[in-house]
Amino acid sequence: MWGIRSKSRECISVHIGQAGLQIGNACWELFCLEHGIQPDGTFLDQPKSSSSADSFETFFSESSNGKRVPRVILVDLETTVVDEIRGGTYRHLFHPEHIITGKEDAANNYARGHYTIGKEIIDLVLDQIRKLTDACSSLQGFLVFHSFGGGTGSGFTSLLMERLSLDYGKKSKLEFAIYPAPRISTAVVEPYNSILTTHTTLEHSDCAFMVDNEAIYDLCHRNLDIERPTYMALNRLISQIVSSITASLRFDGALNVDLTEFQTNLVPYPRIHFPLVTYAPIISANKAYHEQMSVADITNACFEPCNQMVKCDPRHGKYMACCMLYRGDVVPKDVNVAIASIKTKRSIQFVDWCPTGFKVGINYQPPTVVPGGDLAKVQRAVCMLSNTTAIAEAWARLDHKFDLMFAKRAFVHWYVGEGMEEGEFSEAREDLAALEKDYEEVGIDSFQEENEGEEY
Repeated sequence: MWGIRSKSRECISVHIGQAGLQIGNACWELFCLEHGIQPDGTFLDQPKSSSSADSFETFFSESSNGKRVPRVILVDLETTVVDEIRGGTYRHLFHPEHIITGKEDAANNYARGHYTIGKEIIDLVLDQIRKLTDACSSLQGFLVFHSFGGGTGSGFTSLLMERLSLDYGKKSKLEFAIYPAPRISTAVVEPYNSILTTHTTLEHSDCAFMVDNEAIYDLCHRNLDIERPTYMALNRLISQIVSSITASLRFDGALNVDLTEFQTNLVPYPRIHFPLVTYAPIISANKAYHEQMSVADITNACFEPCNQMVKCDPRHGKYMACCMLYRGDVVPKDVNVAIASIKTKRSIQFVDWCPTGFKVGINYQPPTVVPGGDLAKVQRAVCMLSNTTAIAEAWARLDHKFDLMFAKRAFVHWYVGEGMEEGEFSEAREDLAALEKDYEEVGIDSFQEENEGEEY
């Protein structure tokens, strides 16, 4: 059976809350372009080869009249953003039953999303997910898109992840999460919501790719010359990452990576599952003509802190593992040379217990860009997922903000009023302190600890 791609490896996407839905808009716009599917679900023109004809099956099923229907659930506790989708360009693409709304919003309150309002629609959401899973022949897992800071994004996601863990324990559950930005925030209570949701989902999520708006905003501003980046510009950048991570399930390549392989290679211990995401090249069309962008160039760019999706400095930490997902015009020899040169750099340190450190995927499908969008059309790109102890900086920053508010018990009454107990805050905070400690211990050299003087 070598060399034959399995017929289909389906992924079910769940977009939750305002951030999740807006990322969803950008992702499905891109997936449709990649697979030649029009906004109403029909093919632009019938694919020539059978392998490209099957490629859409990871994300789309086929209805009886030949229409492509996304394997997706869109959930929000209030209707504003959902109504935009129902009246937008892709309104005929999504199955009406897969768009689910509640009666009132979570008001930036984790407890409303998790306990009161969220409880009312969770069974409806799970029923639709069950229908989708029944229609899959070889379900790979779930991709869950949400924000850490919002009420629905934090509270409802936690509730759903707990239930998915019960019903589909063995399936991969990957999160794409908008993490609170260091300096700008859209809600005062983001630190509360983020720490509560991280605590609840820590044991139910297999891998969480974090992205902070400030880091992406800076990327759009600096690399794409956008004076005032909109959420659409930010989300289109995130959609390229999601596309790269799932490209190997959909298109042919020299080295294909499936969802479970990420976890095997990126998550050394169950709790340490927050890889840092970097994407290159992020470049505007008018700059692209003047750049060479060889495999070595884009590989090096991934190790520049300014190209990361979360603000932290890997030079202050150690890498446990890197997963390099190349796509387009890339050959293994160039990748090996680029990685060998990275390994000789002094500034890039790996933990001593993981001497190899690199997992590589190569996919022949070059990146697709949205016509009229800000990203340049390029022949090759790379998405790096790296598990580094430096991400603990981001947790420490958030924990500090949480402590400042919780010391005064500020805003806590809103959560308690929705049926939550104050003890849950302390418990969540202790869990996050333990997570910071876990990262610290992982970075300590094994020889330092106990093997003084012992040789292997």
